[in-house]
Amino acid sequence: MKTFEATGKTYEEALMAGLAQMGLPSEKVDVEVLEEGTKGFLGIGAKPYKLLLTKKDTPAIRAEEFLKNVTELMGLTVTFEITETEEALLINMQGDNQGILIGHRGETLDAIQQLTNYAINTGSDSKRVRVQMDAENYRARREQSLESLARKVATKVQKYRRSVTLEPMNAYERHVIHAALQDVPGVTTYSVGTEPNRRVVVSYDRAQAR
Repeated sequence: MKTFEATGKTYEEALMAGLAQMGLPSEKVDVEVLEEGTKGFLGIGAKPYKLLLTKKDTPAIRAEEFLKNVTELMGLTVTFEITETEEALLINMQGDNQGILIGHRGETLDAIQQLTNYAINTGSDSKRVRVQMDAENYRARREQSLESLARKVATKVQKYRRSVTLEPMNAYERHVIHAALQDVPGVTTYSVGTEPNRRVVVSYDRAQAR
């Protein structure tokens, strides 16, 4: 339910009753006092508090609710750390069996991120929100691994003056490789192929080597 009118002898009693009925914590509702209660005299003429509780609707709340449903369907117990910035909604998932959430080379994580983007933006009149999702800092670890790979391949290309074609990568991973080698002398990078088999080629550049 999105709204609920709650009553109680005190503000706190009315609020707790409303939250219990809606099944929500206080930080996820807006509260409007419809009628202020009075104690009366010796209980005579007492009036209860009447509150209108309205469920908040923010990108962070929509994202958390969507992800709870998804992870429960996957049989996983997950907690969500959600940070809102001007650029994006940053979500880090923590819990057991993170490998299931991440998938092969982050494919499952990318799919969940895309679905969450769609879920929180569809039907919303507000500015489109971009979601960046991670699980147990997988993306940071993967980025470090890719940068290390890029440096090793660049050294081999410089030494043998032969191009090396890397394994298929998604757009984000290819960007990491390109960025890591953009200032390396004697090396240039470009992408070939079509998704999902698009690859980065690390090539010897004789002109840059001079």
